[in-house]
Amino acid sequence: MNARYSVGIDLGTTNSVVSYTLLDEDADLKLLRIPQVIQPGQIESRDSLPSFLYLPRDGELESLQTSFEPNPAAGVVGAYAKSQAAENPQRVVVAAKSWLCHSGVGRTEAALPWQSPPEVNKVSAYDCTVRFLSHLVAAWNEQHPDAPLSDQQVVLTVPASFAPAARELTHEAAIAAGLPETFVLLEEPQAAVYRWLADRGDRWRETLKPGDVLLVVDVGGGTTDLTLVTVSETDGTLNLQRLAVGNHLLLGGDNMDLALAHFVSGRFADQGHDLDPWQSVSLWHACRDAKEELLRAGGADKHTIAVLGRGSSLIGGTISTEISSGEAGQLIVEGFFPKCSATDRPEQQSASGFQDIGLPYESDAAITKHVAAFLADQSRDDDEQSVTPTHLLFNGGVFRSDRLRTRMTETISDWCEQSPQILGGPDDLDTSVAMGAAYYGWNKQRGGIRIRGGTARSYYVGIETAGLAIPGVPRPLRALCVAARAMEEGTEAAVPGEQVGVVVGKPAQFRFFSSAVRADDTAGSKLDRWSADELVELEPVTVSLTSESAGSETFVPVQFVSRITELGMFELWCHATGSDERWKMEFNTRES
Repeated sequence: MNARYSVGIDLGTTNSVVSYTLLDEDADLKLLRIPQVIQPGQIESRDSLPSFLYLPRDGELESLQTSFEPNPAAGVVGAYAKSQAAENPQRVVVAAKSWLCHSGVGRTEAALPWQSPPEVNKVSAYDCTVRFLSHLVAAWNEQHPDAPLSDQQVVLTVPASFAPAARELTHEAAIAAGLPETFVLLEEPQAAVYRWLADRGDRWRETLKPGDVLLVVDVGGGTTDLTLVTVSETDGTLNLQRLAVGNHLLLGGDNMDLALAHFVSGRFADQGHDLDPWQSVSLWHACRDAKEELLRAGGADKHTIAVLGRGSSLIGGTISTEISSGEAGQLIVEGFFPKCSATDRPEQQSASGFQDIGLPYESDAAITKHVAAFLADQSRDDDEQSVTPTHLLFNGGVFRSDRLRTRMTETISDWCEQSPQILGGPDDLDTSVAMGAAYYGWNKQRGGIRIRGGTARSYYVGIETAGLAIPGVPRPLRALCVAARAMEEGTEAAVPGEQVGVVVGKPAQFRFFSSAVRADDTAGSKLDRWSADELVELEPVTVSLTSESAGSETFVPVQFVSRITELGMFELWCHATGSDERWKMEFNTRES
């Protein structure tokens, strides 16, 4: 492959963006204009592709067919799909990226749109991911016929907190959509940092110095992603290293839309309108537009929110109400960015509102408390004080609002002796991840500055201990560390310690865990007990082994070898100790 371009793709929960630059010239980051259906028969090219999938009725197919949507029956993506979310919510898939990392239903099972009626042909989050990426591939290839995307250097971004199963599914979908097999996965907060580096050039060293700590707060449509990057010096050269990433938080702009919808539904109830489930979902999408208009700089003072009625006729009129910017600000600023102390922690609250859409949203919506907990989790062993950021970088469309950026800045500044310096500005919050990804690919080829850090977490497999069986009491489980945090891409490590027996001839399930806070564990470390805050259980790893050397034995003694691929994917191999046989443990990315 002789790549001409470095292409960065931000596959966002709400919007997807593509940026690119030529590899053999100075970095000149540009955005790909993405053609999409705006209305039947109307096509426009825009800088972003809304990550919405509309499943049209049979009578609409002919009017929605285009060169880049040759089969609209499989779904239409983009601006038209987003507009249909309020009018036909039962036919629109939203937040597919969040469903992709949901271990319940909808990931590879055709269950979306969630709770839609039987006449709608449902799809999976994996199907949606393939559709979004296929659209982007087609848009690129149409505009660059002499440089197809499959021949370019492509960097695809994922949340830093994505679990291995979600990364694997994203990888599979990308290959199925036409990305080159050599494409690279890059964490979104790191991409935002690379965007800032691209903007600063060599002058970034004038802003950061050894000992500085950069906190990236990335609040997008579906998730909150937190990352710490430290600055060090080696032989007079400054280095950037990712110190830690936060847990996967399903908390973002979608939750704010839901909160507004819950508030407005109360207004409708006061007017005597009790919304049915269909209207509630429609209201949720209508509130998205209201939030964006009321919170943006120079936005309207009031916004009318309307929902189709459900009378005895086909359309029972429209019900509407007004919401002011003050009401929206109070609800979102105080609900999601309340002032809190550095010692505050998220609370486990009872679910309410519109939780029946099926995703496991955080029970405490206070993003500021999640940031406080994240910094405290990275406390230094010597003084047990929370890590204090010296610099702050915002990312994600939520921070287009001056009020939200200001509140987040004020809250973090209250925790610090000196207020952190704000890096970057609000101009390209929607595009910085894609542009940073393209710059990363360009920079990687040039041998420029890299953010080091390896894996964001340490990984563990649960081993059932031997012992006498007691009715109704499971045998104790110990956790064996099989990959230490910060294990570098393109490396592998044998896990020292005793042999472990795995079942042959039938599936054997391994319980898997990860930790973002146990930085001192190494491969081979054993844990007899741990708290829920230390280890988070992941997808089970299921292995069905067939062995020529096992004979009549039901177990094969193995030792583990961990590997981090160049793509950033985690693999765990079982090496038989009595033969040359070996097996790779596959993360359970498919619903059983």
